Amino acid sequence: MANMDYEGFWKETLVQLRTNLGEEEFSGWFSDLTYLRAGFVEQTGENSIVIGVPTKFHRDKVKSSYLKTINNKINELAGKEITIEMEITGKTPGELPPKHEKTASQPSAGTHKQKKDRGKHSLMRDDYTFERYIIGENNKFAANAAKAISKNPGKAYNPFLIFGGVGLGKTHLMQAIGNFIYENSDNNVIYITSETFLNEYLEGIAQNKMNSFKNKFRYTDVLLIDDIQFFSDKPGVQEELFHTFNALLDAKKQLVFTCDRPVSELKKFSERLISRFDLCLKVDLQPPRYEERCLILKSTAKNRDASIPDEIIDFVSKNISSNVRDLISALNTLISYTELMGEPITVEIAQQRLRDTFNASRHANFSMDNIIRVIAEYYSLTPNDLKGKKRSQNIVFPRQLAMYIAREMTDYSTTELGQDFGGRDHTTVMHSIEKIKGKLLIDPSLNSIIESLKRNIKEFGTKF
Repeated sequence: MANMDYEGFWKETLVQLRTNLGEEEFSGWFSDLTYLRAGFVEQTGENSIVIGVPTKFHRDKVKSSYLKTINNKINELAGKEITIEMEITGKTPGELPPKHEKTASQPSAGTHKQKKDRGKHSLMRDDYTFERYIIGENNKFAANAAKAISKNPGKAYNPFLIFGGVGLGKTHLMQAIGNFIYENSDNNVIYITSETFLNEYLEGIAQNKMNSFKNKFRYTDVLLIDDIQFFSDKPGVQEELFHTFNALLDAKKQLVFTCDRPVSELKKFSERLISRFDLCLKVDLQPPRYEERCLILKSTAKNRDASIPDEIIDFVSKNISSNVRDLISALNTLISYTELMGEPITVEIAQQRLRDTFNASRHANFSMDNIIRVIAEYYSLTPNDLKGKKRSQNIVFPRQLAMYIAREMTDYSTTELGQDFGGRDHTTVMHSIEKIKGKLLIDPSLNSIIESLKRNIKEFGTKF
C-alpha cells in the first residue's frame, strides 16, 4: 500500500480521536505528532506507520496512555494490522500556532526548543531570580536548597516546601527555581497559585474535562503551587492534589510548594495529604534582620536606578521589620516621591511620607484581649494569670512573651502595655521585652513559637 494511503488512515484516526477525547485533551497530546513515513516490521511481518514525537517524555506518555486506542482505531480503518512506531524528532510541527508553543502550562510545552526561543515563562515574574534574591542568615539554608533543586530537579530535595509569613519572599524563591529550570533546560514548568489550581479543577468538573486537568498537572516535569493553605476544607481538590503529588513523585518530577505556616498547623486537610507534605524538605523563612533589610533596600534602589542616602536606608530598616514586602513598598513610596517632586529624600520627609506605613506594619488592629487570650490558652493558663501578680516560672515566661508579641503586633507604647498587663510600670514591660530578645539569641526555636502564636492571633481576630 502506498504511503499516502497510510497517511490517510492516520489523519482519519486523528479526526476520530479528536471527537472522542475532546479538543483540550487532544490538543495537549496529539497536535505535536507528525506522520513521517510508512514502513515494514520484519520481525512481525506487519506494516507500520512511523510517527514523529517531539520528546522522549511526550513519546512515553502517548505510549502509556493512548497507544492501544490508536492501534485499535487505525487497524479498524485499515482492515489489517498496522504497527505504530514512534521516532523522537526534537521539534514541534511548523503549522502549530505560536500560542500553543509558548503556553507553559500545556502538557506539550516541555517539548525541546532552543533556549533562545523559549523566552520568559509567561506566568512567572522575570525579576524573581536568584540574582535578585538577597540571602542572609534568615534564608540562607532555604536559598541553598532552592539552588540545588534548580540545578538537578526531581533528584535533589524533592519534594520541597517553603513556609513563612506574608511578604517574606516565598513566591520569589519558588519562582527563582522555576525561572532557572525553564531558562536552562527543556523541562515543562508549571507555576500556579492555589486559587487558579482550584478554579481549573472546578472548571474541569463542570465541563467534564477532568482528563485534561489530570494530564496537565500529572505529566509535567516541574510543578510549583503557591499558598497551599488555601486548600483547607476543600476535600475534592485535596484528593486531586494527593494523586497528582503521587504521580509526579513516582515519576521523579520536581514538586515545590509554599505555605504561610508549618505543615503541622494546616487545618482541615486530609491526613494522607498531610503525610505527603511531611515528605517534603521543609524550610522556614524568617523576617530579615537589620543587616539584611539594609541590603534588600540597597539592592531594590539599585535595580530602580535610584540614589537613596544611607541614613534613609537605616531609618526605614529600623522602623520596618515585619517583612520584605513592606520594606520594598516603603522604599518605592520614597523613590516615587523623589521622581515626582524632584526633591532629595530627608529623614524628615521619610518620616512624614511613611507614617501610615509604620503604623500599619505594627498591626494596630489586633486587640490586646485577643493577644492575651491566645497566648494564655497556648500555655494552658488564663488571661488573669498573665495580668496578675503571680511570679511562678510557668507564668512569668508566657507573660513576658505576651508583652513582647503585643509590642510587635500593636502600636501600644510600653506604658499602655503595662496598663493592660495589670497596671505594671513601663520599665517592667521593657525588661520583659529585652528578656525575650535575649532568649531569641540563644534559642532559635523560640522564633518559630512566636511566629506560630502570631498566626493564631491573626486567625483568632478574624473570627470575632
